[in-house]
Amino acid sequence: MSVPESLKVWPSVPACYGWLSLDRRGRWRLQGEQVRHAGLQRFIGQNYGCDGAGCWVVRNGPQKVFVALDYAPWVFRLMPDGDLLTHTGVSAGSVTSAHVDDEGAILLVTSMGPGLLDDRDLAALLADCVTGFGEPVDEVALERAISGAETLWWNGLPIDALRRDEAGDRLGFVAQPIPADPGH
Repeated sequence: MSVPESLKVWPSVPACYGWLSLDRRGRWRLQGEQVRHAGLQRFIGQNYGCDGAGCWVVRNGPQKVFVALDYAPWVFRLMPDGDLLTHTGVSAGSVTSAHVDDEGAILLVTSMGPGLLDDRDLAALLADCVTGFGEPVDEVALERAISGAETLWWNGLPIDALRRDEAGDRLGFVAQPIPADPGH
């Protein structure tokens, strides 16, 4: 049964909050426990998307299961060939902007949306970065970029500084969705 068909059968299924989350490594968690069942992981990934208001949800028939994000809606892995894959295993598409936060995390905005680079791939990405003078990035340059005093470049894109607490507003996502009617 399609979502439109299920909405006719069950027109007022309440939305679900606080059950599903996505951690910084791209692992789904149900009430804090990692989802290990491959079929459930696939189902969640195939039905995951943005609701248009910046909240990320999984559609379960007519029900919306809102996802609490440990950071960003996507977690990207950098492949050896330079491709980016999402935590759901699909291509992230083209990168339109890059950012470094005040904790040294890299956020990328792609055609799939905004996401966090998996921290295991940070060294590989930084190895492909240069300073504004075309020099390789070292710890000093990275610290200056984190503070906003220097711009690093990756694949022709500037890596802009941003504070973690402003990432959602600047990049257009809601990390912790709350019900419109808190009593619901």
